Amino acid sequence: MMAPLRLLVAVTVLAGAPACAERKQSAPVPIYVGGRVAVERDGSMLFGWPGVYFEGRFKGTGLLVKLHNGTGRLRLLVDGVEKERVNRPGAMDLRVAGLSDGEHVFRLEKLSETQHDATRLIGFYPIDGGVPLSPPTRTGRQIEFIGDSHSVGYGDTSSKRACTPDELRDTTDTQLAFGPVLARRLGADYRVNAYSGFGIVRNYNGSRPGETMPGLYRRILPSASTPVETDPKGWHPQIIVINLGTNDFSTSVHKGEPWADRDALRADYRVRYVKFVRDVMARQPKARLILMGSDTFIADVNQVATELGSNAYGGVSTVRVSGMDVDGCDWHPSLKDQRLMADLLQAEIARVTGPAK
Repeated sequence: MMAPLRLLVAVTVLAGAPACAERKQSAPVPIYVGGRVAVERDGSMLFGWPGVYFEGRFKGTGLLVKLHNGTGRLRLLVDGVEKERVNRPGAMDLRVAGLSDGEHVFRLEKLSETQHDATRLIGFYPIDGGVPLSPPTRTGRQIEFIGDSHSVGYGDTSSKRACTPDELRDTTDTQLAFGPVLARRLGADYRVNAYSGFGIVRNYNGSRPGETMPGLYRRILPSASTPVETDPKGWHPQIIVINLGTNDFSTSVHKGEPWADRDALRADYRVRYVKFVRDVMARQPKARLILMGSDTFIADVNQVATELGSNAYGGVSTVRVSGMDVDGCDWHPSLKDQRLMADLLQAEIARVTGPAK
């Protein structure tokens, strides 16, 4: 197994932030960071990609979490039990008190997608004399997911297909999308690099021409063109799963777009997909690649995998996705569909690498 990501960050309170109400500010808890974050000079961390999570341990009876939220939805769990849910923007202190006196594990996880802003995490602090502990140990297994709204978990907990913007936001839970579901089954850490509506060469209905997922992928924050992550320190996934193509082909090519017809779009998609995956391979040369595709474009994905196969150190294979109910918001995968995709991927991983140990 490759060495696990172990970003232990002792974060401090932002300059100018209100003083903590505690009589004495405890030392911050060192944390494990799952996902991509931009570490600021003051030690705070900005994050915007879906599915980011933070884990840590402390001894005591309570915990204080200091953050400044954008428009994202967050969930705080202590010992596996949800204690707080963040649904509003702004600076806030989350306080969990009255725990049994002893060792506790906490996890802050991002539930929703935020395309245009980010959340700033300032830090985690034990209260009432609590003591920071080292983060939970890792298995060393890492899986990266690159995709669109299906990977985001867009409206996956919804009970209906017609959703308002608020309903969409409230029913999107990336932690229940196929990527995190699969990673938890395999005891793996994960990154979800996904952006709704984007494709390899063309976005949904031709929107935002010239700005597609291959360009966004290298950004630490999807909402900002800088900083760009050139060295993914400590992140060496054994498996990279890519699920892109739905937005390229789900709507007809419009007049004025750069493709004369659908055949030209498919040809461009294959060429650009190969280039994108080679860029990913250059960053993670020892990863096994799994490319997903629906019936609409799986033939193109298979051609991409064939062209890449001889040059991929870890190998390339494909997974065909079919049989989904798409009962989530706007005809997106439901929780049942997300589990189906996780099942298909788990079977493919077992086939190419052997069962998890």
